[in-house]
Amino acid sequence: MASAPNALNWFEIPVNDFPRAQAFYEKVLGRPIPPMEMGPTIMGFLSDESAAAGGALVKGEGATPSQTGTMVYLNGGDDLAPMLARVEGAGGRIAVPKTDIGNNFGFYAVFIDTEGNKVGLHSMG
Repeated sequence: MASAPNALNWFEIPVNDFPRAQAFYEKVLGRPIPPMEMGPTIMGFLSDESAAAGGALVKGEGATPSQTGTMVYLNGGDDLAPMLARVEGAGGRIAVPKTDIGNNFGFYAVFIDTEGNKVGLHSMG
């Protein structure tokens, strides 16, 4: 069995209020997140076809926002600071400011989104 180059394939960020979460992530990420209805579930895809791993905002049965459990770190680009700077203006809260991981592993930050999820950012700069 061949192993995949990335351990992560897909993630979902649960939301209660899709339009509110959509507006938040569009502002923070700086790009549109169009909704897609899949039966009773609404999804907004956070990645494109060129991404090695993908994910989505998800409103539907069993999708419960949380600050506990698995935490997703989104790609902060070359420097996560500009993305993090948009969090509070979009209605979120910064939980951990940009922090040097050390040993040339880059930087991380953590925010709480409008739905109450704890989400991380990572960048090398």
